[in-house]
Amino acid sequence: MSLKEYSKKRDFQHTPEPEGLVEVHTSTLVFVVQKHQASQLHFDFRLELDGVLKSWAVPKGPSMNPSDKRLAVLVEDHPLEYASFAGEIPEGNYGAGTVEIWDTGYWTPGGDFSDVEKALEGGVLEFILHGEKLQGKFALIQLKKSKIKNGWLLVKKKDAYAVSRPYDAYEQ
Repeated sequence: MSLKEYSKKRDFQHTPEPEGLVEVHTSTLVFVVQKHQASQLHFDFRLELDGVLKSWAVPKGPSMNPSDKRLAVLVEDHPLEYASFAGEIPEGNYGAGTVEIWDTGYWTPGGDFSDVEKALEGGVLEFILHGEKLQGKFALIQLKKSKIKNGWLLVKKKDAYAVSRPYDAYEQ
């Protein structure tokens, strides 16, 4: 895991975003979902792994309805400090716009996977979220035969937390 691409895209003299280091925590793994009003409003879904936040841009935001298959585009890793970042990225900077924390908590691997990195390489990561808004089993599934570069689907699994009604993250 590396923050090279993250650092290359940012001028830390002109953005309040954390520079960050790769830091390995031994306690619970954090997750955060940030609502990001950049050139287009979207949600950034981030899971702590190996000292960084693995990050996906989710245009429609996560859903608690298993019928919803949400596009999630894998983007560059972010530093762990980004999990608490909220604020304004100034105009002229990469990702310029307002960042709000929409949900936060911790996550645990789920399903039959004991090796998270191997699961990501294989294109299917199942996990359990313990957040304020997002609870229960989810999966990230890589779109291998898609024209969308780095495309994945973020899917809620059927469990006690799932809802059957339409779920709009923008209204939550």
